[in-house]
Amino acid sequence: MTTEEKIQYWLDIADYDLDTAEAMYKTGRWLYVAFMCHQVIEKTLKAYWCKTQSEDAPYTHNLILLANQSGLADMMSDEQNLFLARIMPMNIAARYPSYKDQLSKMLDKNTCRLIIDNTQQLQVWIKNKL
Repeated sequence: MTTEEKIQYWLDIADYDLDTAEAMYKTGRWLYVAFMCHQVIEKTLKAYWCKTQSEDAPYTHNLILLANQSGLADMMSDEQNLFLARIMPMNIAARYPSYKDQLSKMLDKNTCRLIIDNTQQLQVWIKNKL
């Protein structure tokens, strides 16, 4: 697979995940909105990784690690870096029952709309860096 094919692969599934987040939003499944938004950013960061690094993207869900090691974090605003930190736990917390209740209490319609909007903005910003 060429570098461009790898980048396109990550971007295509990130776009699919964003559509899924919107579908979950429409049905009020707040936990999965947040989870899918994490996935969107993770996969978009992996597309950027493929563009800027010689090796394949690592098998990690750590958004901060991906942003830092790809060199993207240094270009991000404080707000963008804070957003990464905010949604990073959404991946793990959405998967484990002990965290689901705690996370569910933090998510509602307005919060999830903001998460989707911030996800879209960050995704576009990263894509523009490609």
